[in-house]
Amino acid sequence: MTHNKAAIVLAAGAYLSASGAVAYVGPGAGLTLLSALWGLVVAVLVALSFVVLWPYRRWRRRRQTLHAELAAAEKPGNAGDHRNTGGPGAEGH
Repeated sequence: MTHNKAAIVLAAGAYLSASGAVAYVGPGAGLTLLSALWGLVVAVLVALSFVVLWPYRRWRRRRQTLHAELAAAEKPGNAGDHRNTGGPGAEGH
């Protein structure tokens, strides 16, 4: 038990007697911190934009597929072609 008390007293003495550290932090450390911060911010923003824009991208893809199917159905000779092409029995338009 006396060793624990001695360690606590020694640690408290070291803590109380310590003065402020005088150190030089070069520009490399600051630039590293800023680049890491910007990388993190950009990663979060990109992830949020993908989540927010997902329904729009899905809607646009479905719309393009629908337009392609409609365009394919309107081509002459397709089974889905119901237009009057002016053949025999056609009314004059």
